[in-house]
Amino acid sequence: MNLSNLSAEFPRESVHWRVQGQPYKGRDGYAALALAYIDARDVMDRLDNVCGPEGWQDSYEETSTGRTICTLSIKIGDEWISKSDGAGGTQVEAEKGGLSDALKRAAVKWGIGRYLYRLDSPWVACEVKQVGNKVQWRSWAEDPWSKVKVSGYQQEAPKSKQKPEMTPAERRDWVQNNISKAKSIDGLDAWLNRPDIQEAITGLPEPMQNEITTAANAKRNALDPITYGDQAVGAY
Repeated sequence: MNLSNLSAEFPRESVHWRVQGQPYKGRDGYAALALAYIDARDVMDRLDNVCGPEGWQDSYEETSTGRTICTLSIKIGDEWISKSDGAGGTQVEAEKGGLSDALKRAAVKWGIGRYLYRLDSPWVACEVKQVGNKVQWRSWAEDPWSKVKVSGYQQEAPKSKQKPEMTPAERRDWVQNNISKAKSIDGLDAWLNRPDIQEAITGLPEPMQNEITTAANAKRNALDPITYGDQAVGAY
């Protein structure tokens, strides 16, 4: 068994792209951030191929806060080595989604799909649909892979072309809108700490940065009033 094979890249057709946040209307139409992911079935196939069906096992537990923790164990010699990570439930098929996400997170600790985290989330042209008074993503209008280099997993487009041009006020509103849609504190913090989001925020005037900080703290308070109820305005 060669554990380094766990971290091998997946075929492009096995990598899917989901929308991150809300579509934004720029000069050339709508675009949205694309986030790469793999299915839990591909993770299990990789484990079967590298470790053998009998060479790995997974177990799950739910915390008091509703997080699902996956412990992924691999038999190395005569010893079982375990690594754990967790995720919150998803809106659709919450239980199944929580188990799948927890498995994928634990698998990343073994190197499975870890390279996908080095992929920037490119802005990709998309089709949208009108739902009530809101605009929602419908489909990609171009292949997200066309925005990503194979070598080093960096976006091909120059930095000035990676996202639609926004005024400072539009950028602040876009960030605050995504903050309001966060479903968990972990998800909120992970999004805010992304390099591209940090760059977008730090490029704003200080009063607008303070508004975003206030919005983020208010969202944390709403998600966990016991822990964050007394949190004052401050750093993320």
